[in-house]
Amino acid sequence: MAKRDYYEILGVSKDASDEDIKKAYRKLAVKYHPDKNPGDKAAEESFKELGEAYEALSEPQKRSAYDQFGHAAFDARQRASRAGAGAGGFHDPFDIFREVFGGSALGCEKEISVTKLDKCETCGGAGAEAGSKLKTCATCGGRGQVLTSRGIFSIAQTCPHCKGQGRLLEKPCKSCHGEGKRQRTSKIKLRIPAGVEGGSRLRSQGNGEAGFRGGPAGDLYVFLGVKNHEIFTREGDDLVCEIPVSFVQAALGAEIEVPTLEGRATIKIPAGTQPGALLRLKERGIKNLQGYGQGDLRVRVQVEVPAHLNSAQKAKLAEFAALCDGKEAPLARSFFEKAKKFFT
Repeated sequence: MAKRDYYEILGVSKDASDEDIKKAYRKLAVKYHPDKNPGDKAAEESFKELGEAYEALSEPQKRSAYDQFGHAAFDARQRASRAGAGAGGFHDPFDIFREVFGGSALGCEKEISVTKLDKCETCGGAGAEAGSKLKTCATCGGRGQVLTSRGIFSIAQTCPHCKGQGRLLEKPCKSCHGEGKRQRTSKIKLRIPAGVEGGSRLRSQGNGEAGFRGGPAGDLYVFLGVKNHEIFTREGDDLVCEIPVSFVQAALGAEIEVPTLEGRATIKIPAGTQPGALLRLKERGIKNLQGYGQGDLRVRVQVEVPAHLNSAQKAKLAEFAALCDGKEAPLARSFFEKAKKFFT
């Protein structure tokens, strides 16, 4: 099956700016993120396809190569990955690591396993057998480019034989077939900053795939998935927590303990608090990723009405109702004033 155009995947034009590409990627990454589409294989494939397209178009050199040669610009890299994979199969260099991280609200350190093309241990990344020399490429005559005639025009392209190097190895390394790198699984420690959100992209410099024949290694990009918390939900840098209180506490007021990320805290429930009321604890939320302070903890009050009353409790509530003398509460009075026309 033919690959889709990377610009089409991101929904942008070929003259889109870097910022337009970044915005389009972020929007679609949220839409297709596996955490939002559990068990949806189509969404998972779209998320992976999206990551591949963004990797190609977010870096100027890769984008330029793609604009010139399309998907063929990356064929050599894919062949190298196949050669290094051996019996393990083809390893996609743009794999998205969807490890679910805990502790992202406060920051943490995680160790992940990454299968990638690392420097060949046999030749030390040189790509050649010991004592081997370089020879001039016969295809391009050492120029690194070949000319292709198209009518009255001649187009210079990277030599497919020497890959633009102009020279070839006399005796390529038997372990890596002259590429200078082989597939290997490595363990990498990552520092997860406080305040990251699901779908964020973390860059680990120098932990990507090894360069061609001893060249510098690329970077590793990790897409973060933040595990949902059983108590807190996040809204921007604020945290929201629903707390049950009794009817008596809501009516008379009380001080209760609530959980925060740093431990317990005390909050005051004012007398007459209504169901769904929001109370706020300043700076008990998420630290802003750019360092602009810290969000708040918003406590949403759930008034718990007793479901099973004994005879003594029922008698007391009946006595309370009598003391109210049939007077409606302000909210009820307001509602029924507005609803009068529907009852006449």
